[in-house]
Amino acid sequence: MNAQVASSTPTVLVVEDEESFVEALLVGLKREGFRVEVARDGLQALEMYDIVHPDVILLDVMLPKMSGIDVCRQLRKKTMTPIIMVTAKGAEIDTVVGLEVGADDYVTKPYRLRELTARMRAVMRRSPSERGGELSDATLTVGDVELDPDQHEVVIRGESQPLPLKEFELLHILLANAGRVLPRETLIDRVWGSDYVGDTKTLDVHIKRLRSKIEDDPGNPTRIITIRGLGYKYDKQRTA
Repeated sequence: MNAQVASSTPTVLVVEDEESFVEALLVGLKREGFRVEVARDGLQALEMYDIVHPDVILLDVMLPKMSGIDVCRQLRKKTMTPIIMVTAKGAEIDTVVGLEVGADDYVTKPYRLRELTARMRAVMRRSPSERGGELSDATLTVGDVELDPDQHEVVIRGESQPLPLKEFELLHILLANAGRVLPRETLIDRVWGSDYVGDTKTLDVHIKRLRSKIEDDPGNPTRIITIRGLGYKYDKQRTA
């Protein structure tokens, strides 16, 4: 009986050293249907991940022993488990850096439990069908970029390029619709889910990360083009 309950209950690893937040999250997240495990410093977070294998990670930026940014960077070397960074109010740099090292989303303290759980459930929605997508599993090739959805592999200019899950999904959608303008709302809905409640900064940072890996000159992109006031387009005329 216990095994059945555990298997159907999503596990969240809360990495937080402020006891007031820990206590509130233990009560609130359990009430929302999550099994909650807690790590109180960065090093313990890495150890706990290997023990509990959580479905989602709530990771504070400011932690003892190892920062949340470094924890996120280390975790992304071995897992695509969704990570939500928790930042102090107004900590713009922490937000941007957290997204750049692989976080899926962020929330700012103080946060509302309803908003937090909505974001947690949104980043846990992984399959294209759950996001309303109809993407094919066929390999896509546009210019010198090749993406294999089945093997989760991307080859750029003849070299394999590992991508975090959200960057991979974003590139998949852009390549599958090469030459078409995709509105920001469409990209957010397809990658982060229709119930995503964050702002568009997450999308912008992921676009920036993709450009740094596939553009010849990321500062002057010729592949992923910004269409002001609308969204983004992958230039299908781009060749090697």
